[in-house]
Amino acid sequence: MRIFGAEDVRRVVSMPMAIEGMRQAFLDLAAGNFVLPARQVFGDGAVLVMSTYHTPTRTAVVKKISIDLDRDPAIRALLIWTGGEQIVADGTVITTLRTGAVVGLATDLLAPADATRLTLIGTGGQAADQVRAVLAVRPIAETMIAGRNPDRARALAAALTDEFPQVKFISGTNIDRAVAAADIICCATSTSTPLFEADALPERVHVNAIGAFRPTMRELPRSLLASADLVLVDQREAALEESGEIIDAVQSGALSPDSLVELGTALTTHPQPTTGRTVFKSVGLGPQDWAIARLLSQSP
Repeated sequence: MRIFGAEDVRRVVSMPMAIEGMRQAFLDLAAGNFVLPARQVFGDGAVLVMSTYHTPTRTAVVKKISIDLDRDPAIRALLIWTGGEQIVADGTVITTLRTGAVVGLATDLLAPADATRLTLIGTGGQAADQVRAVLAVRPIAETMIAGRNPDRARALAAALTDEFPQVKFISGTNIDRAVAAADIICCATSTSTPLFEADALPERVHVNAIGAFRPTMRELPRSLLASADLVLVDQREAALEESGEIIDAVQSGALSPDSLVELGTALTTHPQPTTGRTVFKSVGLGPQDWAIARLLSQSP
């Protein structure tokens, strides 16, 4: 058995590696190469169990997640990989890394190629990898970090400045001001109320939303989902069951389930560039964890 702690995972898997691994995983998902049971949810979302089996390689992952929004970090997880060998890994860092990587993949697919301004809403455990992922695929020159707690926003901006000295990081608490001139927006919060209205956004912008993981949670306004040129999801079935903003928009008639485009499909059909707004909503899937675990299994 091989054991990978958080620092081991970071040492072995870079963000660009994770994004490319995610690309192959979603192509495999679209090709039907994963057995993907429904996520098990206990205690109204306090404990989640995710699993998936990759049929071509006969490998599998199981991840147990504990979520407490009043705890720091809010997410704690453990992952087990079985295949030619058995791996036990820190699932917390894998969750943040793979969530960032899928955002990087979607951003690379949909965001303007010349995007230079990023806005991040949220300062929790998922936040830094959202920035790392976008910076891996777009020439970002300025990043605005908006959060309810100004001290946390400033601290995150300072830490990311040390990591990416070529990028200007600004912090604040006014979300409408933060999104007004953004080319790309990443939402990583646990809110149950939309973070902004569609009218606050530029006419051309790509929005990623990964924070809301329960039907009662919503980061995005119904008006954005109704008017976006393209709404991308990691998987249609999962989004319709778990994403509060997708469920709300569909139930209200603002969004048709058939209009949702799955990431794996988009990777093969290559959506045409748009001059309007695009959205990527992720609730997280087992193949994402598998992609990172596979990279760990291939390490010396």
